[in-house]
This record gives sequence, structure tokens and C-alpha cells, in this order.
Amino acid sequence: MAIGTIGAAGDGNGLAEDGQRVFVPLTLPGEQVEAVPLAPRGGGVAARLECVLAASAERVTPPCPQFGTCGGCVLQHWQTAPYLDWKAELLRAALVRAGFAAPAVAPTVPTPPAARRRMDLALERAGPDLRVGLHRLRGSEVVDLAACTVLHPTLAGLLAPLRDALRGVAALRREGAAVANLLDAGPDLLLRTDAEPSLADRQRLTAFARAQGLVRISWARGGDEPEPIAVLQAPVVTFSGVTVAPPPGAFLQASAEGEAAIVAAVLAGLPARLPPRARIVELYAGCGTLSFALAARGVVEAFEGDAGSVAALRAAAAGAGRTGRIEARRRDLARQPLAAAELANVAAVVLDPPRAGAAAQMAALAAAGPACVIYVSCDPVTLGRDAGVLRAAGYALAAATPIDQFLWSARVESVAVFVRPATPAVRPGGFSAPRKRPS
Repeated sequence: MAIGTIGAAGDGNGLAEDGQRVFVPLTLPGEQVEAVPLAPRGGGVAARLECVLAASAERVTPPCPQFGTCGGCVLQHWQTAPYLDWKAELLRAALVRAGFAAPAVAPTVPTPPAARRRMDLALERAGPDLRVGLHRLRGSEVVDLAACTVLHPTLAGLLAPLRDALRGVAALRREGAAVANLLDAGPDLLLRTDAEPSLADRQRLTAFARAQGLVRISWARGGDEPEPIAVLQAPVVTFSGVTVAPPPGAFLQASAEGEAAIVAAVLAGLPARLPPRARIVELYAGCGTLSFALAARGVVEAFEGDAGSVAALRAAAAGAGRTGRIEARRRDLARQPLAAAELANVAAVVLDPPRAGAAAQMAALAAAGPACVIYVSCDPVTLGRDAGVLRAAGYALAAATPIDQFLWSARVESVAVFVRPATPAVRPGGFSAPRKRPS
């Protein structure tokens, strides 16, 4: 069959002889392939690629030997330029579905390989084997990773030693997970296991942490609150020149390069002329990725649901003398979104919700009508859904920047800037543009 386009999951879309849509991974537009149907999926059928009969000129040799098996990357076989264009098109299509005709989407900002400083790893004990890695492409089995092309070398270097250490840890009975963050002084590791670690387990993990230069190693059972096993150096990360001590397993942007692109796009999206104490509301603030950069432009009210992240943000603001510029508040925005009255007299709202988006918050946000809404998203689908609420309330799209933070995956990070028609649109770089009709 012929492959027409690449869908939102990174699979090639083709048509079977009976006219049924077929989703074939590891293919490219224009290729002729043989594929075996597997199971119904989303109005079509998922298939397994058997062979490529006629390859695209855009096909390249994947840099990772586990590509095609590991589910972390799905597009290493595509040339960079069309791959980045495809990510921009995913964002553009989502904004069109939201009601913004012909949205102006900037070129995708690339990030380099070997730059991921945060990764969620799956752990699985299978008889005498212990697997540390990611789930199989379109499957649930854990693929044991010997190396990783996207992971920062410091974190990639932990894969084999962690596997060796966990083989002797009785607390990992069948399966678990690990969150690896690369902080300023070294790796910070949170293990989630299906049993409580014994004294021997804790001693073994502490020895592993010392040998591998970890700043901290922590443990939690399932979704419980983490507890440190060993803190060997100060577990800190720097945001906009301010040192923050994040909790174990804290959310960080996936790469320093991606974070820098997000911060730049957010600051460029703010109104060009803000009074020194302009009120900026930040939703889903984490432990301050954007907060300190925003505090240079106004007074920030930062809302976050995770208690550890709020505590870290408060402590960092106090330590940096920014308590008059940043007020951190704990709030579960899915269960208790801000009311429209709480968003009155706001110069800008900046939100960076999880992948599920901010559906519960959008109606009140649109009703409050702040002049500027800047939405940081890691999923064009939920961004488009939430942006549709703003479009219905009369907002125009001023800027949209895709960022390839999740290299070679189908995920797209983006920053979208929405303005009221009565306010000047903002060009990248923070310059005011003449007012335009809503697109």
C-alpha cells in the first residue's frame, strides 16, 4: 500500500484495498510498503510493517540500534527538515480545529540529541532478568536499554549500574518506575517499587548512589509521597539565575535547551509595556521554571497543586529576596480552578498544564478576559480543545511556537499567545504589532 501522511501518533496513514484506513509505524509519506493488520484502532486498523518496497528520499538511517523496538522514539528514520515541518503542522492543524483560520505558526525550534535531563524509566523483573528502559513500541513489555540516543550522557551512564543495583533489591518484586532528573550537581533519582525497601536494600541503593555520583536517591511505594534514602549533595537546579531545591521526582522541562526556548517564547508573548508591578497569574507553576523569569516583568501569583513544588518555590523566592515579586499558593486547579473574579485586573495569565490540559480552568479564564493568555502545552490536541474556549470568547492568536523538546517522538511542545482584539498583538521578540482582526 501507499503511505499518504504521518498521523499524530507518528504512524504512516495508508489505505487498504477495501478502503479501510491503516496505521503503519516506521513509514514515511510516499512510501510503498507491505503491512500486516493487527487490531482495530481509531476508525481504522493498526498494522505491523513487514517491508518497505519503495523508500522515500527523506528516509535516513536511525542513529539508535533499538529504534523500531523501543517505543521512546518513533521518527528517527525521517530527515530533520520534513520532520520539524510535520511537528509545526500538528500545531497548526490543532489551532485550525480550534477556530483560528490560517494561524501563523513559527518554524519548529529544534533541540539536540543526548540532551534529555529528565526521563521516566520503567522497571520490570522477569525471572533472573531485570529490565530498565522504556515500553516496547505499541506494547507493554519493557525494552531493556543499553544506551539511549536522546538521553544526556550522565543519565544514560546510569542505565547499566542501576540495572545491576536493582537486581539485588528485594523491594522491586515485579515492576516499578524510576524518575531520573539531572540537577546542577548531578543525577537525582526517585524509585517507585511494589514493596518497601529493607535495610539491606537501602544500604545497597546508597552505595549505588555514592558510586555513581548521585546528589540524592529517594523511594516511594506506588503513588505515595517520596522519602529520601540518601542525600549526598545539595539537590538544586537553577531557574533564571535562582537556585531551587526541587522535591524528589520533580517536574523539569525535558531539556535545558527546550526550557530556554519556552522561557524565551513566554517572555516575548507578554505585553511589550507592563507597569513594574503588573499582576501576572501563573497556573501549574511547578517549582519555578517560569516564575522567576516572569517576576522580572511583574508580580507573580503562582498556583501549583504539588505541595513539595510549592514549598520549593516559596523557599527559593525567599532565599533570592523575591518574596515581594512571587507569591506561591497550593491549589488543585483541576478540582478547584480559579474563579473569574480571582482573575480580575490581571495583565497576563501564563499556564503550563499537564498533558491533559486545563479544561476545568478555561471557562473562568475566558470569562475573566485578561488581555493576554500564554499557554505552554505538550499536546496539540488538548491545546486545541482549550484554545477553542478562548476563540469563542473573542481571543485572537498572536503567536505560536512549536518546540521539538521530545526529540524523534510524536509529542510537540509549544507556546501559544492569545490576546483580546482590543490589545496589540505581540510579535516574537516582544515588539508590538498593529492590531489585526481575529484570525
